[in-house]
Amino acid sequence: MARLIYSAITSLDGYVADEQGNFDWAAPDEAVHAHVNDLERPIGTYLYGRRMYEVMRVWETFGTAPDADPVERDYAELWRATDKVVYSSTLPDVTTTRTRLERSFDPDAVRALKLAAGSDLGIGGPGIAARALAAGLVDRIHLYLNPVVVGGGTAALPDGVGPGLELVDVHRFDHGVVYLAYRVDG
Repeated sequence: MARLIYSAITSLDGYVADEQGNFDWAAPDEAVHAHVNDLERPIGTYLYGRRMYEVMRVWETFGTAPDADPVERDYAELWRATDKVVYSSTLPDVTTTRTRLERSFDPDAVRALKLAAGSDLGIGGPGIAARALAAGLVDRIHLYLNPVVVGGGTAALPDGVGPGLELVDVHRFDHGVVYLAYRVDG
C-alpha cells in the first residue's frame, strides 16, 4: 500500500502563512529546494485543497524557460509529471494537466486510492491534511522549520488531532532551516 505523506514548510512556531496570509519567509533556498525535490520524486499523486492548488499551479509553466534555475526546473518537471486531485466545492474548474477536481474529501476514496497506487501520495495544504489526519490516512509528516516566528496565522498542524509520532529523519541546513520527518503511529 502506498503511503500518504503530508509535507509543509513552516515557521518555527508552526505556521505555513502569517495572519495576513503571507508566506514569503518560507521560500526555500537552493539546498532546501533540492532536498524537497528528492523527497517528492517518489510521489505519484498530489492531493490538494483549493488554496494549495491555487499556489502550486504556477508550476504548470514556471521553471520551463531555457534559462530557468536547474533546481526549479527539476521541481517543475516533477510536478507536471504527477497526477493531482483537488478537493474543492467552490473552484469552478482546474486549469492544469493531469488534474481532476473532486467536490468533497471522501476518506474512503482516499483509502482506496492508497491501496491502488503504485507510488506514494503527497497531501498539501493544512486544511485538507487536517481532514486526512483526523481520518487516520496520513502515514508520514515532513516539516521544514524556518528560523522565523510569525506569531499567528494558518497552522501547519490541526488542534485536537494528536497522532503518535516517531521521528525518523532530521536534516539541518545552512541558514537555520531544519527538516523533520515523522512516521505517524495510527
